Formats: sequence, C-alpha cells, structure tokens
Amino acid sequence: MTSLYDFSVLNQNNQIIPLDNYRGKVLLIVNTATGCGLTPQYQGLQELYERYQDKGFEILDFPCNQFGNQAPGTNEEIVSFCDAKFGITFKHYAKIDVNGADIKWNFTKFLIDRNGNVVERFEPTADMDVVEEKIREIL
Repeated sequence: MTSLYDFSVLNQNNQIIPLDNYRGKVLLIVNTATGCGLTPQYQGLQELYERYQDKGFEILDFPCNQFGNQAPGTNEEIVSFCDAKFGITFKHYAKIDVNGADIKWNFTKFLIDRNGNVVERFEPTADMDVVEEKIREIL
C-alpha cells in the first residue's frame, strides 16, 4: 500500500524533497494562495508553527493558482510575499494543482499524524482554534 512517505515533492527551488524526510512528524499540509480573501490565514499558520515546531510539528505550504488565479506569482515571488507580509518560517513548496473532490478552495488543510495517516481534513474556513486543538491532541 502506498503511503505519504512514498512520494516526493518539489520545494520552492524546484528541488526534489522526499516526504519520507517528515517521517515521525505531525504535519499540516495546506494549499495556499497569496491573493485570496483567506490569505491572512498565513498569520495563524505561522503562529501555530512557532508554538509547536519544537514538538515535532511541520507545516507544508503548497501554493495553488487553480482557484480564481489567486496565486499568480512565481515560486520566488510567492515566498518573498509570504516572508515579507507574514514572516513565514515554515516550508514553502512549488506551486501545484490540487483541484478535485477533496480540495475545493484555497487553504484546505490536512492534518497528518506521526505515522503518515490523514487524521483530519479542515475546510478553508475552519476555525484555527479547532485546528490547533486537533494538532495538540496528536502531538
């Protein structure tokens, strides 16, 4: 059976990164956009990262331009925007296509446990306090 750890992704510099690098970590995987009404969620994501990174928590940011062309920049432009506006220190990855049955808009979030299992899917408008509570539960 294929697991999350069997896949590799491209980072912001288009280098191949095996997701196996995150084995044993709690992950929040998010499709993002820099020009969306939900873009201010970057601030809440950064706060979560700062609170829990030392406990084995990582956020993987995958920009997507499929929803209303709300992430139109290059990988470099997206990273520069996020760093300047929100002080993002979690990992940025290359822009991807995500549109499908499980992802209908920007800032859909998937919480992954230390064994690579999806334990929760959060709608883009999910309350960040609820997201944080679930993160704490599995940390």
